[in-house]
Amino acid sequence: MTDDTLQATASTTKERQPHRVRLPGFVSDENIGLGDAVTRATALFGIKPCGGCERRAAVLNRWLVFSGRHSR
Repeated sequence: MTDDTLQATASTTKERQPHRVRLPGFVSDENIGLGDAVTRATALFGIKPCGGCERRAAVLNRWLVFSGRHSR
C-alpha cells in the first residue's frame, strides 16, 4: 500500500465526533443525543419504539448531541 492509500483508509475508519449544540436551561448538565430526545418526545405521544426506531435513534445520537452548561 502507498502512503496515500494508507491515509485514505485511516481517514475513513476514524469515527467522527458528533456535532455538539449547547442549550443551557433546556438540557440538564448531562449530554443527550438527538435520537434520545426524539425517542422521549414520541413516547410522550404514546408511540411505541420498534427495531427501526432504535437504529434511527443510534444514528441520530452519533450525529448530534445536546449539552447543558459546559460542553466538554
